Order: sequence, then structure tokens, then C-alpha cells
Amino acid sequence: MEYLSGVVERITYENEENGFSVIKIKSKGFSDLVTVVGNLAVVNIGSIVRLKGEWKVDSKYGRQFVAQDYRETMPATIAGIEKYLGSGLIKGIGPVYAKRIVNHFKEDTLRILEEEGDRLIEVEGIGHKRLKMIKKAWQEQKEIKNVMLFLQNNGVSTAYAVKIYKTYGNESIDIVKANPYRLADDIWGIGFKTADKIAQQLGFERNSFERCRSGIIYVLNELANEGHCYATREQLLNEAEKMLELEKPLIGETLERMIAEKTVIADEDNVIFLPPFYHSEVGATKRIKEILAVKSPYQRLDVQDVIEAVEREEGILYDEVQKEAIRTAAAAKFMVLTGGPGTGKTTTTLAVIKVFERLGARVLLAAPTGRAAKRMAEATGMEAKTIHRLLEYKPPEGYKKNAENPLECDVLIIDETSMVDIILMYNLLKAVADKTIVILVGDVDQLPSVGPGNVLKDIIDSGIVNVVRLTKIFRQAQGSAIITNAHKINRGEFPQLKGGKNSDFFFIEEEDPAKVVQIIRGLCAKRLPAYYKVDPIKDIQVLCPMQRGETGAHNLNMVLQDALNKSEFSIRYGGTVFKLGDKVMQIKNNYDKNVFNGDIGNITHIDQEERRLVINFDGDFVEYDATELDQVVLAYATTVHKSQGSEYKIVVAPFTIQHYMMLKRNLLYTCITRAKKLMILVGTKKAVGMAVSNNKSIRRNTKLTERLCHSK
Repeated sequence: MEYLSGVVERITYENEENGFSVIKIKSKGFSDLVTVVGNLAVVNIGSIVRLKGEWKVDSKYGRQFVAQDYRETMPATIAGIEKYLGSGLIKGIGPVYAKRIVNHFKEDTLRILEEEGDRLIEVEGIGHKRLKMIKKAWQEQKEIKNVMLFLQNNGVSTAYAVKIYKTYGNESIDIVKANPYRLADDIWGIGFKTADKIAQQLGFERNSFERCRSGIIYVLNELANEGHCYATREQLLNEAEKMLELEKPLIGETLERMIAEKTVIADEDNVIFLPPFYHSEVGATKRIKEILAVKSPYQRLDVQDVIEAVEREEGILYDEVQKEAIRTAAAAKFMVLTGGPGTGKTTTTLAVIKVFERLGARVLLAAPTGRAAKRMAEATGMEAKTIHRLLEYKPPEGYKKNAENPLECDVLIIDETSMVDIILMYNLLKAVADKTIVILVGDVDQLPSVGPGNVLKDIIDSGIVNVVRLTKIFRQAQGSAIITNAHKINRGEFPQLKGGKNSDFFFIEEEDPAKVVQIIRGLCAKRLPAYYKVDPIKDIQVLCPMQRGETGAHNLNMVLQDALNKSEFSIRYGGTVFKLGDKVMQIKNNYDKNVFNGDIGNITHIDQEERRLVINFDGDFVEYDATELDQVVLAYATTVHKSQGSEYKIVVAPFTIQHYMMLKRNLLYTCITRAKKLMILVGTKKAVGMAVSNNKSIRRNTKLTERLCHSK
């Protein structure tokens, strides 16, 4: 082992999951900054570190010092103190105030902060409000550092310490010592594996009830992340056995105790639910049947005259299937309207609205996401809200519209229903009066919802509601290669990849992943903006089958941020640098902020002093503290799954063999149908062929169809 000391000049990379960091230090005897890698998540810019480790030469990054252990001390020089305070460590002190404070107190700065904090009022620009913020932040960072060091000593060095401290405050260490598995239950982003690692270090028995319970909940949550509402008992015991490395009988005993305590629910057929998914399935089933039980006031009405009046007014002739959809909507209480692109879903929906308005009905429109609601409003000329807004969601009270305070309408139309998961559908149906006519619109061939369930498909498969399928591609849509190729793919046919000069669909063949990345960079930064006169950040969206890999969304985001955003104004969280103007996506439902998984926005303001930023989500300006940025990712590139319900002027998508695990027909179909004006695939024909021929969509564990069919 060798030793190395120096001042931390830069933190190049931090992985908040495992604490792995890459830092640059200034060390005596070295003319250039030294690269240090290792578990260094606690270090701060400007501090002095003494490292123990060894030198290695990395084939890609050159000579590095690999740290096995380190000690950190406070900076001693004025320059070091200024860098330390200006690094964003203390909320309320950015580079400007760091300079002022150090200029005023010189080498005594850190002692003043620690012992005589009130004297900061002597510094120009620091008033009582900022003073209070700085004193609180100084105390917090000391406590957070204690939590981080405690975690590090127990085998985990992570940025999760901030979250732990925010959740438990000064009791953090005591709570973690008493039951580390609580972390997995209480803190988003900390899973069973992290909690288990801490528990093992603290000497918890591997066969303890707490460990088994936490492991079972983890398996159920992982299945929910894959879209499943339940696990079969055998599936749950097998997965838990593999992960916990314990005997099945012991896991079975724990499961029985959890069922008795109602931590989980055992349904008939020996399947195990987490309570929210069970109650949502049972509740949604009950509500659909209750709505169907009340007859439509227009059931016996011949609406042919009304349809003809709307045709004359709109200067349009509906085909027989569209007329059938309008008649069905009037007569039925619960209906699904489904069809692919170019089949007239929007035109038909508009006709249904016009007919109901002529009949004097009050119609409400909604969609799962802000973008889908905005598009619905533009297409219909009526107000359309997100489902959460429609239900007047207000934390912490929940949904203001519910069974006691239902939505005031005669007809409710929901667009992009394939995106709606079982929990949101149940909350929506709770707020629908029995007399209301419900119309679900969506493309059932798209990918199912990101959240658990397969609601639209399950309702169609049940056979208890009226379903109208639009299959005819209208003449104006037949000229679009995007639409004709989408339908080819959906039928299992290989798409037409050769695009002519005025085509809206192009394929660029390239097998080498590194070259695919460079092609996409060139398209987004230069070729497409120059030729089509579009804004590369607003109008072009890169969609990837996966997050990981060289052609995955994570890597492409860094490449595209570098190419498209030259702003020097930024804030760092973990391994990501967020710049002013960046396109970003929310990846977790945040009811307090009224932003939801998949919402895309732009960073419009960064306050480096107070470590916060503002994101504009379609006109809603939402503030984030730096510690909340684990809920946000760059969104120059995103996964196809996360793009549901959105449309983009131009879509560029890598389709390479690297992504073979995800190459499925409904994924390619969903990807292509996101493009409005132009679709460009970059990759190999083999990858496209694999996706077209793979129609095995993973069956989700849901019982909604079965429940709806039962006692029709």
C-alpha cells in the first residue's frame, strides 16, 4: 500500500448507489491534478485528503490512484476554505458568498462558522434570513457527515445519507442501528440490498423476521416495477429463497405471519398481493360493474339525425365503423375505442363529443400525462386535464374528487388509456358517478402502463364492455411511411426501410455501437436542425429500447447534453451535472409537487447559492432542492417505455443487437408511433427483424379480467 495526500479540486463522478467516485486532487510533487478512484462519497471540494491505496494504469483513462481507505481534514489555506465553502456543500453559500465570508474572516472562517455563527451577519449581503439558512445547513452537513461516516464504516458509502438524515433527522443512526430494514420501507431509492448490507455489518441474523419480511416486500415491489399486481406463492417463495439464501420453510413461516398481520394479502388461487394493488383491482372491478348496472339515458335514442347534423356542421362524412362508435357511445355506459395511428381515433372522439353536446350532456376530458392532455385539448378545442388534476389531487389529503364528491359530468372520456395503471384507474373510477357514461380511448397494441396492471387490455379481454376497433387507415394517413410501417410492424411484417426524398421514415444502417452514438449526435446537433429548421432540444427526441449500454438512454444523454447545451451554469447531484436549459424528466410520482413519472420539462433557473433549481413542466414551474434531484434525469434521450402518451416532431431511435433483451414488436411499434413528422432508425436490419418477429409480450400478473368476468 502507498499513501497520497492532497487538496480535492474536482469531483468528476459520483455514483449515489454505491459511493464509487472519481476525484481530482492537487498533490505535492505532481505538476498535474491526480485522478483518484474509489469509495469516496463523503469528500468535499477544498478539503484535504490522506489516501491509502495503490497506483494502477487504466487502459482508457491512464494512471490513477485506487484508494482503499482515506481520511479527510478541513482545509487550512484561505483558498482551500473558499473552495470548500463554495462547492455547494452549505445551502446559502455559493461561490460569491464563500469569497465574501473568507475575505472577511480569513483563516478563522471555519472556527467562526462552528463557534460564532451569528457573526456571519458582519459579511456584506448576509441578512438574518440567509444567516439562519447557513447556520442550519452547517449543522445539517455535520450531522449528515456523521451519518455518512457511520454508513461507510458499515460497508455502505452513499449519497443516500442525505435522504436518511432528511427522513429521520438526528435520530438517523439510532433508527438504522435498531432496524436497518426500515430504510427500504421508508426511503425511496434505498432498496432491500442496501439495507441488508448495513444489517449484515451491524450483526443482524440472516434468518431474522425483519430480514425475511423486508426481502418478501422487496420481491413484490420488484415484480410491481415490472408491471405485475401479484406474485404466485411459488414464484414469491422461489425469488425470495434465491435472494435471501434461506430455506423455503422459514420464508413460508414469515409469509404466513405477514398475511396474518395484513402486511400482504393472499387472494384465492394462492396469489400474494401488496395491499394497494389488491384493493385497486377489487375496487376497479366493483366500480365498473356498478357503472354498467345503471342504464344510459340515451339507450333507446336513435342518434342518426344527430350524427347527420354533426356531419353537416363539421363538413365531414364518417365511415360506418365511426358511426357505430358514436351509436355505441350513446347507448352503452362503458365503452372502449381502440385503434392504431391514422385510423381516425381523434376524429371519432371529436364526433362523439359533438353528438353528446347536441344531446345536452356535460362532457369532461382527461389523459394520464400533461402532454397527452394538452394534445387532447388542441384536437378537440375543449379543456382537457391530467387525471390527477381532474381528481383535484392535493397532498397530503389525497384526491378531493372521490365517492363522496364525484365528478360533475354526464360523459367522461379518457385518452391514452393504455398508460393508466391499476391504482390510478381505481382512484378515477371512485370519483365517477354511477350514472356517468365512461369512454376509454387508447391503442391497445402499444406498450402497457409503466405502473402495475394492464388495465386497457384487461377491460377489453373481459368482454363485459362494448369495444369498437378502428382498423381502416384513412387516405390522408396512407401517404405517411410512419403510419404504414407502424401497421406493418403490428401485423408482424418487416417495415419498408428505404425512404425517398420526401419520406417521413428513414433507416441508417450501422452495426458499431460507438458509430451509432456519433451518428445520433450528428443528426441531433447539426443535420436535422439545419435541414428541418427545428429546435434540437424541444423538437427532437431520442428514444432507446434500454437505459443501459453504449446506445442506451443514460450514455446518449451525456453525449447529447455535451453537444446541445453549452451553458456553463450548472448544479451537480451525484453523477449528473444539470445545466441551465437541460431537458429533464421526472422519474417518480411526486404528489407534493404535482409532477409525475414520465413528465418532461426544461431547467429554467439555477440558484447555486441555495442549491436549488426550477423546472418548467408545460407551464408549471416547479422548484427542486438539490437533494431532490434523484427524482430527475436528463431527457435528451429516454426509453420507449417512458415516452408513452407523448408525441414528438422528430424521433431518432437506436435499434441495435445490444438491446436484444428488449427487442419486441410492441416496443418498436410504440417507438415509431411517437413520431409526428419524422422517424429515423439507426442500427441494423437484424435488430429491427428481431423486434418485428418477437410478439411475446410478457404476460403481467393481473386478475382484473378474471374478476370482471366473474358473475357478469
